Amino acid sequence: NLLVVTVATKETDGFRRFLGSAQHFNYTVKVLGRGQEWKGGDYMSAPGGGQKVRLLRAALEEMKNEEQIVLFIDSYDVVFASGPKELLKKFQQARHRVVFSSESLIWPDRHLEDKHPHVREGNRFLGSGAFIGYLPNVRAMVADWSGEDGDSDQLFFTKMYIDPAKRKSINITLDSKCRLFQNLHGALDEVVLKFEDGRVRARNVLYDTLPVAVHGNGPTKLQINYLGNYIPNTWTFESGCTVCHEDLRPLTALKESEYPLVVIGIFIQQPTPFVTVFFERLLKLQYPKNRLRLFIYNQEAHHEPQVSSFLKDHGSLYQDVKFIGPEEQMDGAASRNLGFDTCRKDEDCDYFFSVDIEVVLQNENTLKILIEQNLPIVAPMITRAGRLWSNFWGALSAEGYYARSEDYVDIVQGRRVGVWNVPYVSSVYLVKAGLLRSELTDYELFSSHILDPDMAYCLNIRNKGIFMYVTNMHTFGRILSTENYQSSHLHNDLWQIFENPVDWQERYIHENYTRIMKDKLIETPCPDVYWFPVFSDVACDHIVQEMEHYGKWSGGGNVDKRIQGGYENVPTVDIHMNQINYEKEWHKFLLEYIAPVTEKMYPGYYTKCATPLNFVVRYKPDEQPLLVPHHDASTFTINVALNSKGVDYQV
Repeated sequence: NLLVVTVATKETDGFRRFLGSAQHFNYTVKVLGRGQEWKGGDYMSAPGGGQKVRLLRAALEEMKNEEQIVLFIDSYDVVFASGPKELLKKFQQARHRVVFSSESLIWPDRHLEDKHPHVREGNRFLGSGAFIGYLPNVRAMVADWSGEDGDSDQLFFTKMYIDPAKRKSINITLDSKCRLFQNLHGALDEVVLKFEDGRVRARNVLYDTLPVAVHGNGPTKLQINYLGNYIPNTWTFESGCTVCHEDLRPLTALKESEYPLVVIGIFIQQPTPFVTVFFERLLKLQYPKNRLRLFIYNQEAHHEPQVSSFLKDHGSLYQDVKFIGPEEQMDGAASRNLGFDTCRKDEDCDYFFSVDIEVVLQNENTLKILIEQNLPIVAPMITRAGRLWSNFWGALSAEGYYARSEDYVDIVQGRRVGVWNVPYVSSVYLVKAGLLRSELTDYELFSSHILDPDMAYCLNIRNKGIFMYVTNMHTFGRILSTENYQSSHLHNDLWQIFENPVDWQERYIHENYTRIMKDKLIETPCPDVYWFPVFSDVACDHIVQEMEHYGKWSGGGNVDKRIQGGYENVPTVDIHMNQINYEKEWHKFLLEYIAPVTEKMYPGYYTKCATPLNFVVRYKPDEQPLLVPHHDASTFTINVALNSKGVDYQV
């Protein structure tokens, strides 16, 4: 006999979530107002909602079963946490014909506070977002409605409740202890998630109750989104994510020519390390290049050579390339607005994939994975190596800035894996083009006088009621630190061993270095001398080129003012690391990659690699062809060959 009635003029992400939770528990739902224009105001402005009462009154007049129990409830910001059986049981226990949800805050008219009946325990004030009652009583309650669509439904029901005669005749009470309904506004500190036996509920810790429906009324939309990541059983400790494989858009059966067309927006807004590596990874992205169009925005003249080189060598592989350089003096917000509009106006564009240059996409299938998720806006979770920093926020502060949600650390560290509804994503995300042409037609999505472009964009998305998701179902990559990036050298990435050690290692350490112990890759050409791979070819080339670029080679004589005492017993033609400000970085390299091998090869010897002299030597047949055997003051010597025999020189 239970019928759930709700009003939804638009099929929003929140409405779909509501329906999903209702279907999970087999509720029967009747939706009113579909396709109609909403004239009932919004929760952020003046009171409204009268249109809901008008639609409900009309629907009730058509219902004939006098034993029908009607649950009238909001839908955009509601999730069910339990089923009809529990709801009906708790309704019967209330021993009234109509039960309204309750609130601790009075709204919209505070002057009516004294007229509310006192309750022994619980909330005093009525919430109109959810009520349950027998059909005749609910019909009688709304029969007097004569207001406009923009009038307040909350005020209408409140005045009925505080009128003793009407309250008694219709037999109305409040669910004061939130046994049936939990309104979140004014109660955020009271509500926690309860994980138990493969189920997830919301628990009111103040009254020790388990509400059947949870309502993110007023300014608590982000909190209902957070709870909706778990309720009803969306994610459990036992099963993990239970809905992450529903409603997918598989690409596997498609021919390459049938793949969705994607515009990839690449944004370079500051000097950034490893830009060349970014474009190498872009080339490896597993997606048909003739179904990709590139929109590249570069604000940094410093990076023009890398961008030009990529476009010259590989630009023709893509269906189309639009490039905006620093000479156009376009700011970051304008470039992103234009990128979105490029896709919005292109009828063939199916998705816009926004990627900032500091993103390291290690997973070559990232784009395919995101498309298959079939979500309006979805970001692959990326983090900064060794840090809790990521490209999403789990919550917002009252001022709209970063706040840490209870599950943030577990999500970032992979202890909870799923697809998460979050209030903020940045750096890399996929947007459905259909969304840009329908809900997000505003050109200035990224523009704001007070907010950064990414925050302005996410605020606009949230205000539209569109859900943003982040997925950590796969490992996607990381984000570079751009702090302390120097652009004064030829190969600036060489100096990134402190700021971005993982990327530095990938770029500059030999691929076999990590296997030298396990696979016995260390050779012994003579006693106590050990050979092993340490640098990549790129590292060797970059170090040689950096020294040649500096160009101030020593004369190779015994007199050397660069060293203490000014005399070199066994001179070479060289450049010292400290001459190019590479002393600290070289010492870090020795500690990280040489010291462990030294300590393994010479058991009992431990080193801090404290060395006063680090240099690169140049040998030439007509200059200094060799170095004679000699003794020096070192405990051990590390020599790295920067050229290849038979390739760069002959013996």
